[in-house]
Amino acid sequence: MPADPQIFERIAAAARASGVTEIEAIITTESHALTRFANNVIHQNVAERSTHISVRPVIGGRTARASTNRSDPDSIRGVVDQAIALTRLTEPDPDLLPLAEASPVPPAARYYESTALSTPDSRARAVAGAIDAARSFGQTAAGIYSTEVSTSSIFNSRGVALEHRETMGRFAITVMDRDGAGWAKASACDALAISPRDLAARAAEKAVRSRAPREIPPGRYTVILEPAAVLDLAGQMAPDFSATTLRDGRGFLTGRIGAKLFGDNISVYDDAYHPGQAGAPFDAEGVPRCRLTLVDRGIVRDIARSRQAAALDGVEPTGHGFPLPNEIGEAPMNIVFAGGETSLGEMIASTDRGILVTRLWYIREVDPYEKIFTGMTRDGTFLVEDGRIICGLRNFRFNQSLIEMLSSVQQLSPAERASGEETFDMVVPAMKVSGFHFTEVTKF
Repeated sequence: MPADPQIFERIAAAARASGVTEIEAIITTESHALTRFANNVIHQNVAERSTHISVRPVIGGRTARASTNRSDPDSIRGVVDQAIALTRLTEPDPDLLPLAEASPVPPAARYYESTALSTPDSRARAVAGAIDAARSFGQTAAGIYSTEVSTSSIFNSRGVALEHRETMGRFAITVMDRDGAGWAKASACDALAISPRDLAARAAEKAVRSRAPREIPPGRYTVILEPAAVLDLAGQMAPDFSATTLRDGRGFLTGRIGAKLFGDNISVYDDAYHPGQAGAPFDAEGVPRCRLTLVDRGIVRDIARSRQAAALDGVEPTGHGFPLPNEIGEAPMNIVFAGGETSLGEMIASTDRGILVTRLWYIREVDPYEKIFTGMTRDGTFLVEDGRIICGLRNFRFNQSLIEMLSSVQQLSPAERASGEETFDMVVPAMKVSGFHFTEVTKF
């Protein structure tokens, strides 16, 4: 449900009673429900409702934050007093700005009544259809189906008063078949856009094809990465498109803004209003999110800037700041990769010999400047020969530079909203990449 604006009135009144006039509050409410299944049986239904209130005063170049999950008058006074006490104990920050002024923010329509009204029965029916799809292959399925409603609001004493309501549905399934496995996952603000049965059928087909996996030697291969695999690897670069990260010299873009790092077919944007995206159209200070061209035909262009980072650079903020105080600064959160026109099937058909990868996991950074990552494939790794999927393969560990990978993309599918495990959901295509580096065969 929407945040009660009287909560901020009580926060502001409590601050004024302590002689503080500059105060900000972030108020979030969530209603989250989840149906969990394993061994082809639903075994858990849980639901949770929560409210979170986070308060930040600004006093003489100092700031700090305190939080509570209670909204009664005594708790409001207590969290304001705590935030003020913490602020007065901190050292002044010469770069700290006053609270943001109010700016108009076009709304992003991401609330669906059908998702908000989801029930355990409706989720159970959807899960039952998915389980039936796996059972028809003699397989065992496990996974989750969740729905949630959230409201995020930000208020401050300079007139910022913004609210964003959103619903979200998520379905994920893993299917086991003897020594084979398949996986599929999807998320959408409109849960009706998700078909659990279709996702289960996709995972089941992968599990069948994964039976009796062969082992081939590690090395460099042409690889077809499905969107979830692209997401989990390419999404790792998002925090580097940050003015704070750049100033600290922590990312791979240090000294590379304006440089051509990737192939001509790689363009990346941050767009909070893209229909495949989710989240509020404003940042944690109430600044509207701007559309950024992060990469244009392989050339690094824009970076995200919070208000403080923008002031230090003498430019306008982009609306990507995180709640203050923090050491991260900002990052793009609505990544969109421009896609191509080649379907996944066409990628497979055009491959003489290669490897099809469903998803990646256990990804860790090896070299932050060259953006080299290691990780493993799982739940659907296949040998492709003469334009056909031949068999399942034992999983691989990889050691791959993201810069090299995005310079070696041969084909792109149309972009779609993808869900993975290692990073937030993004809009990405499938990619056919040459010379992807697998270093060893895993033990399972």
